[in-house]
Amino acid sequence: MSPEYEADPNPILDDLRENYPITFHEGLDSWIISRHEDVELALKSPAFTTENYAWQLEPVHGPTILQKEGSDHRRTRRIITPALRGDLLRANFESVVVNNTISLIDEWRRDGHVDLVKQFTQKLPLSVILDILGLDPADKPMFHVWYNAIHDYFTNISGDEEVAAAGLRVKGELQEYMLPLIAERREHPGEDLISQILHAEINGEQMSDMEIKSFVSFLLVAGSESTDLQMANMWLRLLENPDQLQAVREDRSLINSAFAEALRHTPAVLMIMRQAGEDVEFHGTVVPAGSTVTLMLAAANRDPRKFKDPERFDIFRDELDAERELTGAASHTTFALGRHFCIGTRLAALEAETAANHLLDAMDDIAFADGVPPKQEGSFVRAPRTFPLTFTPTS
Repeated sequence: MSPEYEADPNPILDDLRENYPITFHEGLDSWIISRHEDVELALKSPAFTTENYAWQLEPVHGPTILQKEGSDHRRTRRIITPALRGDLLRANFESVVVNNTISLIDEWRRDGHVDLVKQFTQKLPLSVILDILGLDPADKPMFHVWYNAIHDYFTNISGDEEVAAAGLRVKGELQEYMLPLIAERREHPGEDLISQILHAEINGEQMSDMEIKSFVSFLLVAGSESTDLQMANMWLRLLENPDQLQAVREDRSLINSAFAEALRHTPAVLMIMRQAGEDVEFHGTVVPAGSTVTLMLAAANRDPRKFKDPERFDIFRDELDAERELTGAASHTTFALGRHFCIGTRLAALEAETAANHLLDAMDDIAFADGVPPKQEGSFVRAPRTFPLTFTPTS
């Protein structure tokens, strides 16, 4: 929570990982673990649950897939996952990603300058999700307001009462909007994601209207912000390493390697939480059952016990397997691991790949405005919030 951490969290994360691999943080009221082996254990072991999300997420979203465990979690995941992976994802939604990407770039492609975050990465994922859900384009401004209110609620470290109240209001407003729409899609399904989830079933069971409403609410934030920030972090590192940027320009198959290495080296999400379902020991210290445990993903991703020369951003890293890094067998921890591995990973990668291809086609001689890299901001999620660039238009 310190200014030093906000300025650059990595020295503090390194100190935690190397000297305090298990410690209690009174401000967070949480145990902190930071070594890759320990974080991986907490993400994969049934001794840790996601029940903490009942008090973290449910007040705004309602019950979400993240806090579910056991058979209820497996049922929900098996209903949702097929539409968001592999050939079905590309067949149904690749054109949505491409069209939104081109539309956003066309607004500034001849200007020779752009704020990559405010004019592109911040807009693309949310627009894609709204189109994938089959929502009325005229309602996009309203969803942007709801998205911002939910985002501010979860980053409201200072406890501002107005921010908290605005976030809680969204739950009711979104419910009033979504439930009639869900009922209409049950009667008249389309090709959108809501229709696909509504009519999918596992062993004769379907998701309820309220479960789908909560999923949409959760998707607005989880599927937008993490992708937005991760794309910005990838471009930050590529521009800081012009030889690697040039290699990506010449060989577009390297885009996925750049995205995967950015997930490890510069994750947008620095930490996530779990709850100990039983007493668990780390390095001679017992974490009592019921305790909240904060997993320092960014520290684990630079653990020298796991990665060679972990401070270096290198898309040609010997052990880097771009395809594997988008699965539950990933070496990084940014999208979690195990049964709660992020179901939106493939969509995020598709957006990053599509965006990078079209950005490279539209821009040459890309450079930081005034030669200064943008500053990363954030304690829980972290990336540039403004990203001024200059470039030579290609057409």
